[in-house]
Amino acid sequence: MDCSKLTENGTPELGMEFNSEEDAYKFYNKYAFKMGFSVRKDYLNKDKDGMTTSRRYSCCKEGVKRKYEGDVMPKRTRVPTKTGCGAKMVIVLFRGTMKYRVHDLVLEHNHELHIAQCAHMMPSQRKVSVAQGFQAEISEDAGLSLKQNHELMGTEAGGMGNVGYTRDDLKRYLRTRRERSLKYGEAGSMLNYFQEQTLENPSFFHAVQLDCEEQITNIFWADAGMLIDYNFFGDVVTFDTTYKTNKEYRPLGVFVGFNQHRQIVIFGAALMYDETIDSFKWVFGTFLEAMCGKHPSTILTDQDHAMAAALSIVMPETFHGLCTFHIRRNFMKHLGNHYKENSDLPYMFGACMYEFEEVEQFNRVWEAMVKKHNLENNEWLSGLYKIRDKWARCMMKERWTAGMRSTQLSESLNAAIKNHLKLDHDLVQFFRHFNRVVDEKRHNELIAEYEMRQKLPMVGLRQTPMLVHASETYSPTVFVAFQNEYGESTAMVILRQQDAAMFVEFAVMRYDGGPERTVVFNRNDLSVRCSCKKYENEGILCGHALKVFDTVGIKIIPPEYIKRRWTKRARAGDCFDRRGQEVVADPKVMISTRYRELAPAMIKVATRAAMSEDTSKVAITVISDLSKRVELLLSESSSRKRH
Repeated sequence: MDCSKLTENGTPELGMEFNSEEDAYKFYNKYAFKMGFSVRKDYLNKDKDGMTTSRRYSCCKEGVKRKYEGDVMPKRTRVPTKTGCGAKMVIVLFRGTMKYRVHDLVLEHNHELHIAQCAHMMPSQRKVSVAQGFQAEISEDAGLSLKQNHELMGTEAGGMGNVGYTRDDLKRYLRTRRERSLKYGEAGSMLNYFQEQTLENPSFFHAVQLDCEEQITNIFWADAGMLIDYNFFGDVVTFDTTYKTNKEYRPLGVFVGFNQHRQIVIFGAALMYDETIDSFKWVFGTFLEAMCGKHPSTILTDQDHAMAAALSIVMPETFHGLCTFHIRRNFMKHLGNHYKENSDLPYMFGACMYEFEEVEQFNRVWEAMVKKHNLENNEWLSGLYKIRDKWARCMMKERWTAGMRSTQLSESLNAAIKNHLKLDHDLVQFFRHFNRVVDEKRHNELIAEYEMRQKLPMVGLRQTPMLVHASETYSPTVFVAFQNEYGESTAMVILRQQDAAMFVEFAVMRYDGGPERTVVFNRNDLSVRCSCKKYENEGILCGHALKVFDTVGIKIIPPEYIKRRWTKRARAGDCFDRRGQEVVADPKVMISTRYRELAPAMIKVATRAAMSEDTSKVAITVISDLSKRVELLLSESSSRKRH
């Protein structure tokens, strides 16, 4: 019988012929869908060449459940589903035509058949298609739960009945995918993942450290975007470790900084075996290797002694500051028992850390605090005082920190990471979900870039030349900070002015009181130095210096006082990796652009074609032909590149 007539008839008959075993199964399964039963592939026979000579397709309720023959009944047993149904279709290879012919056929069932609304639940009708599987993988990588993933598919398909598989099927599919990704073991799969990333972008950097038994201990990686970010914003770095991001409980260390919008940028990450000096030395050394040996000016960390020892060896010329957030937390831990009602201890300690700008004032209040609260013998506080140059404002005001005093950037990033990662994630899943966090931060920067070009800066005061210049130069976030300082300058008064041959010294103070500042103006190069050291510390001119500029008639910001990292053009320029090759953040950007053009058009066609059986068949035929042409063109293109 002609195969083209099979679908018209719809019911199997003895003597029917099929071109292949798969054609026979598809036909019988389609008939089963219409009738309301599920098909099971039973026995098959093959010849010595491996060709199937006969095959039986049975109703899934064929056979009966075997009775339990043990002495003790199990606590849980499966509900029986088999009824001994004899419905079947047997095909045999006919050598004359090399086609499969229906040799034996039983159409009657001994059980109730499923209604049409439940037909999609039958095992033989359930299958996660290639397209559905691809979409499910994308949804899983995007952080959707199994339930959300399945519900999304149901919404797109117009109801759960149209999806073509159950939630359990999807669970098995995704589990199989994870097992496939780990077929070389976690370590092998991780290296395979790194290799794939390197093939996509040769600038991707990764390194692993092995112990004496050739086991992986520490892992470091940085993608092309991280290398570019560090090239432009790597002058100040914070480094912190967090736990409970992976099932191995390995500490995750992340190098973080500020961009021109004062948003988080990630420079690199490391999964560490432990937090020893040797591990930190390897991580910091590998980080510098990835960044072509470029050292940061400042790095902020917590009070970890192993970290400090490693930094003194690997980055001896980099200023190592301590995170004020961790110091406050340790303060509560070590001195919490000294707290009393209405105690001024935390306020005195906070003033020493954040407020005092003069060393004499800091020492005076520190000594008073120690004596008042009997803390002369407190080892933690004594040790903290010895390294006060790493955390006290008066000692750090000339250190370049870009306005960062703590690793709270890293802390907020760690919170975001923990929102995306789960303890049961394997290494490959960990990397995929970590990339989601990185992509989210980069998307936030794109939003800021768009708004910077879309929205005009809000100039609060009258539009003076200096404010206009600042609004055209700085990013919106930094412009707001500069505008606040400019506003402060209007409240400043010149108390005294002392002229010398080259220099003019101004005593500046707010009109309503406050600390007096000394601003030295150089007549030759038009430079200023203020005793508050705000520019040296944050890269933005203070109100005292701006008052002096206004007094001497300078109406725009001198170029030497514009930090490029804070400007709208902070990313101008090229970046090169350790091989001397230019780093391209996303070599697939054109692919993404073309995908955005193609996807809506394909979805629109699929939506319209699904309206009827005829249009659906036409669409499937055209898509099949189109797919073959696309693959042919891609293979030809790949062949030309190899040659």
